[in-house]
Amino acid sequence: MDSEEDMHDANDIESPDDAFYSGEAEYTPLEYFCSDYYNFDDEDDADDDEDANFDFVEDDADDSADIISRRLEQNYTILKESDIRQHQEDDITRVSTVLSISRVASSILLRHFNWSVSNIHDAWFADEERVRKTVGLLEEPVFQFPNARELACGICFETFPHDGIKSAVCGHPFCTVCWTGYIRTSINDGPGCLMLRCPDPSCGAAVGQDMINSLASDEDKERYSRYLLRSYIEDSKKTKWCPAPGCEYAVDFEAGDGNYDVNCLCSYGFCWNCTEEAHRPVDCGTVSKWILKNSAESENMNWILANSKPCPKCKRPIEKNQGCMHMTCTPPCKFEFCWLCLGAWQDHGERTGGFYACNRYEVAKQEGVYDEAERRREMAKNSLERYTHYYERWASNQLSRQKALADLHQMQTVHLEKLSDLQCTPESQLKFIIEAWMQIVECRRVLKWTYAYGYYLHEHEHAKKQFFEYLQGEAESGLERLHQCAEKELQQFLNAESKSSNDFNDFRTKLAGLTSVTRNYFENLVRALENGLSDVGTNGSCSKTTTTSTKNGGSSKGRGGRVKGPTRTTTGSSKSADDNIYWSCEQCTYANVKSATRCEMCNQQRR
Repeated sequence: MDSEEDMHDANDIESPDDAFYSGEAEYTPLEYFCSDYYNFDDEDDADDDEDANFDFVEDDADDSADIISRRLEQNYTILKESDIRQHQEDDITRVSTVLSISRVASSILLRHFNWSVSNIHDAWFADEERVRKTVGLLEEPVFQFPNARELACGICFETFPHDGIKSAVCGHPFCTVCWTGYIRTSINDGPGCLMLRCPDPSCGAAVGQDMINSLASDEDKERYSRYLLRSYIEDSKKTKWCPAPGCEYAVDFEAGDGNYDVNCLCSYGFCWNCTEEAHRPVDCGTVSKWILKNSAESENMNWILANSKPCPKCKRPIEKNQGCMHMTCTPPCKFEFCWLCLGAWQDHGERTGGFYACNRYEVAKQEGVYDEAERRREMAKNSLERYTHYYERWASNQLSRQKALADLHQMQTVHLEKLSDLQCTPESQLKFIIEAWMQIVECRRVLKWTYAYGYYLHEHEHAKKQFFEYLQGEAESGLERLHQCAEKELQQFLNAESKSSNDFNDFRTKLAGLTSVTRNYFENLVRALENGLSDVGTNGSCSKTTTTSTKNGGSSKGRGGRVKGPTRTTTGSSKSADDNIYWSCEQCTYANVKSATRCEMCNQQRR
């Protein structure tokens, strides 16, 4: 687990009351044996909410009920391959029954209408003849077999007896060899074989799966069946494959309250809307911008602008990391110049300040010659430092989450059995440890994306920014306590057999309480950020007031007073002056001149 120095924000955040997390408070035990991670008892959650002193959402019964309902609500279904095939068969049967057509024809209709039964019904009953013509479902053959004993194949033009000739519903005759070759070639070409038509160029009759099954090889039939299965997921608007590598599960999603997070049976969580990894509380647009920014060249250009100067002759960027002001450009340029004023070095010497100073630069600087260049370089440097600040913490939480996933797997496969033997406790009664690690993994994910949220939070919204950094710092502090308890304190029971059952029961109570408090805090944090921190008024005060008290009737000191404000401050005059000359691109944060309508770095339109 990463150290607190790596994980914590620039804010100097002191720890909350020890009693809040130490287990001295009266935590109500959780239902350790529940199979669903989010399935908790109403009474337990109500008690947990009472213990958790949230500073940005009122602790009332309505909030507790909302949290519980969101945990129990799931607007998607995970589909295995057997489930997909069953859904497919059900849809084919439904269309075949309602329209009184064969199952083969129903399958052709469903593929054409992207497996939407309702769209088929609407189109069919509006104009059946038009649908039949479009899809290729002919009611009568367009070619009548002559009474001759032999027929000529329409592809190889050889004659065959009637039993050597096959045809689709249109009646065009082709030999079995040509049909087999035609079908094999179509299947080898990809999923387009699902919309196979008659080989006759002038005919649009559809070729059904019955023809495929009777003529194709076992290998080709298997590939065709696999294409048909995948088309049910990929062509539908309400189903998608899980994007995790190697996962073969699909997700049937029902439109809900705007929560697009999906947790697959393979343990991978992703966003249904954009198929990126689950990223609440950040919206898909912000995730797209953040990922693009992390992979774009804009930050490289910002670094070059902030840390280098162009050669006055060839304009190649040069970085100075040590030494005197005498610079020599690399071959073939080899131009010698002064680093400060960028003038030719032959015009410099003792009279201009020697090798480590430049009088010409100082005079020109006082006259304001370099103001614009220095201001632009300073803006690029500030932009780069700000991006680096958020990206390092985003990446650090990602690494911590990966380590937590590895620790969770280790706990499930190795340590749980060992702990069960040491404590003489069934594994079913140790589920609270797995639950704690799953909560750590989820919280690391949420915390990671709060840094992307913070990066795109407007600088001029000082009240929201300060409030956001406070909430983020509290979330980090609480998560670190849970992570430490699950990792370090649990290790004592894995390494020593002398620990008493009372000690382990105290540990159980503490870890369960930490898990519940941390879960509730992060759920409220996500809700607050998704609402745009609407509780923060324009005057910088919260629109909700929260009163906290201990169970024994004594007052408890608010945690907000122990958190210092943000360390990054900006002087109003300099920021105002920069805004009058430059504008910062929303996509790459490059500082552009005020007159530019597009970003010079990424060509993004100014907004």
